[in-house]
Amino acid sequence: MAEVTDDLPNNKAGSTLENGTEPDSSGIDPLSSGTDGEEELIATILASSPGGARASSTGSTTALMGSLKLEDDTDTKDLFITVDDPQKHTFKVDAYVTYRVFTRTTRGNYDNSEYSVRRRYQDFLWLRQKLAESQPTHLVPPLPEKHSMRMDRFSSEFLQTRQKALNQFLERIAEHPVLSFNESFKVFLTAKELTAHRKQGSGIISRVGSSLKTTSSTYLLKNRDPEFTIMHEYIQTFGDKLGSVERISGRVLQEETDYAADLDTYGPVFRLWANSEVELSDDLINIADAVEGCAKATKNSVETQDSTCIPTLKEYILYAEAVKDVLKRRDYFQLEHELAADELSRKKNEREQIKISDQAYSFGAFIGKDPVDVKEEKSTRVESQIEKLQRQVEYLSDKTECANADLKADMDRWHKHKRKDVKQVLVDIAEQQTKKYEQSLAAWESVITSLRNGRGDDSTLELSNLVPGVLSQPESDVVFETNSASKSTSAEADDALDMGSDDLDIEAELERELEQIE
Repeated sequence: MAEVTDDLPNNKAGSTLENGTEPDSSGIDPLSSGTDGEEELIATILASSPGGARASSTGSTTALMGSLKLEDDTDTKDLFITVDDPQKHTFKVDAYVTYRVFTRTTRGNYDNSEYSVRRRYQDFLWLRQKLAESQPTHLVPPLPEKHSMRMDRFSSEFLQTRQKALNQFLERIAEHPVLSFNESFKVFLTAKELTAHRKQGSGIISRVGSSLKTTSSTYLLKNRDPEFTIMHEYIQTFGDKLGSVERISGRVLQEETDYAADLDTYGPVFRLWANSEVELSDDLINIADAVEGCAKATKNSVETQDSTCIPTLKEYILYAEAVKDVLKRRDYFQLEHELAADELSRKKNEREQIKISDQAYSFGAFIGKDPVDVKEEKSTRVESQIEKLQRQVEYLSDKTECANADLKADMDRWHKHKRKDVKQVLVDIAEQQTKKYEQSLAAWESVITSLRNGRGDDSTLELSNLVPGVLSQPESDVVFETNSASKSTSAEADDALDMGSDDLDIEAELERELEQIE
C-alpha cells in the first residue's frame, strides 16, 4: 500500500533529480551544455512519445543531450584514464596492493588537466557502490572478482590481470555520457585520500534493505512491459550460457596445463635414451626437441587465454548480474507507481462512496457529530489525499519513464560493446589455437624430415649388424670393405652368366645331331 506523504521530491539542494542523478554542487547540470533550441527539440521528441509530457523532465532532457553529444562525437574524447604501477604494501596484520590512477582531462569542471593518485581495490568498490546508489537506473560496469582460484593475489600474473580489469572498469565509466559526470567519480580521480569520503557512504544495513526491496519487486510486479520481460529472459540465458563456456574453458585450460607438465617430463626421457643408443642418438634428440616445442606452444596458449579470454568472459558474466540488478530497480520503480496508482483508485472510490452516503451510521455521528459535518470533513480529507496521490503518481510515472529510457540506452551501448568484445575473444581463441597447432606441426615435421634424410645410412647400419666391430672401424675402411664386397659379388654374377650361356650351346648341338639322325 503506497504511503501518502507531503514530502514529494524536488530539485533543490540535497535532493535527487527524477532520472536518479544528483544535482551538481554548483547548481548547474554538467550535462546541460546544449543550446535552448536543441533542448526544445529533444523535449518535443519526448512529448510525442507515449507519456512524453511526463518524460520531458529537465533531468532526462539534459541526460539525453549529453548522451547524443558524446555518442555522436566519438573523436572528441576529453577524459583519459590509465591504471598501472601496482605496489604491494605489507603491514604486521595486513597486506594489500595499490594501483596508480593517472588522469588527463580537458573538462572545465576539473581544476587541473592531470591527476595522479593511488587507489586500492576497496576504493574501486566504494566508487561502484556510490555510482549504483546515485544512478540506480543506469548500468554501472562490474568490478573484477576480489580473489582468484587459479592464481595467488600477489603474483605478478594476477596483478597484471587485475590491473587490466580495473583499467577497463574506469574506461567504461569515462565513456558513459552520464556516469562520467558523477561527482563521486570526480572525487575518485582527483582526491589524494578517500578515507573521509568513504565514511560518508551508506551502511550495510541500508544496502541490504534496498536489495531486499528491489528483489521482492520482481515477484510483486503485475504488468511489466513485455520489452523488459524479453530483456530479463535474454540476460538470464546469456549469463547461463556464458557461465557454462567459462567453466568448460577453465577445465580445458587446466587439462592443457597438466598436458604441458606431462610433456615437460616426456622430453627428457628421449634425451636420456639417446645416451645409450649411439646409432639412434640424433633421431631421439630430434624427438625430444619436438616434444619440448609442443610443451612450449601449449604453455603459451594457456597463458594467453588465461590473461585475455577468460577475464573477458568473467567480466560479461558479472555484467549479466549487473543488468539483472538494474532490471530489479526498474521493476521497483514501476511497482511504486502501480501501488500509488492503486491507492489513488481506492481513494477515488472512497470519495464516490462518501458522496452517496449520508454518514448517519459513521463513527463521527455515533459520538454525536452532525452527519453533514462528518461527510464534509471526510470529503475534504479524501480530496486532499487524492491531490497528493495524483502528484505522487505523476512523479513516479516520470521516474519510471526515465528509468526505462536510461536502461534502454545503456543496454544499446552494452550490446555494442558486447558484440565487439565477444568477437575479439573468439578471434583470440582461434588465433591462439592455430598458432599452437602450427608450432606443434612444424616441430613434428622437422622430425619426419630428419628421419627421412637419414635413410641413406641404412646399408651401413645393416652391415654393422652383420659384421662385428664395423662401428669401431674408421669410415674409410668400412667403405673399402663395402666396395670389395660389391666387386666380388659382381664377379660371381658374371661367372653365373657365362655358365648359363655354355649350357645353352650344348643343348643346341644335341638338337642338331638328333635332326641329322632322323
